[in-house]
Amino acid sequence: MSIYDFSVLSQKGEEVSLGDFEGKVLLIVNTATHCGFTPQYDGLEALYKKYREQGFEILDFPCNQFAFQARESDEGINKICSLKFGTTFTRFKKIKVNGSDAIPLYKYLKEQTGGERIKWNFTKFLIDREGNIVERFAPTVTPEMVEEKIAAIL
Repeated sequence: MSIYDFSVLSQKGEEVSLGDFEGKVLLIVNTATHCGFTPQYDGLEALYKKYREQGFEILDFPCNQFAFQARESDEGINKICSLKFGTTFTRFKKIKVNGSDAIPLYKYLKEQTGGERIKWNFTKFLIDREGNIVERFAPTVTPEMVEEKIAAIL
C-alpha cells in the first residue's frame, strides 16, 4: 500500500487519484477557516509559491471535526481561502480525519505515523517524491518551521 493508491474527492466531488502527484514532494494538511491556526494559510501559500516549480504541492483538506471551525460549504471555504489568504494550492472536498468516517487516506497517514488521532486542524504530513511519509507535524508547527525539511527533500 502506498499513498499513491488512494483517491480523494475534488471540491466538485470528482475522484482524484493521488497517483497524479507521484514524483512530487507533498505537504498534506487538514485545515479550517475559523481556527486559531488559520493564519498559517499565509505561510502555506508562501511555501507553495517558493517551491512549486521544484515539484512541491500542498494538498489542503478542509475539516469541520474540531469545534466546527470549517462550517462553510466547500465553495464557501474556497472563497475565503482564495480571497482572504490568496491561496492557489490544491484544495479538496471537506473531509473527516478521525473516527469511523475518516477518509481512507487519513486512516493510512495516522497508521503509518504511530496511529495517533489527529488532534486539531493544521496537522501536516510531509511526503517525499517516492510517496514515503517523512514526518508528521503538530498544528503548532508553522509552515515556516517545516520549510527546511521541504527544501532538503526537494
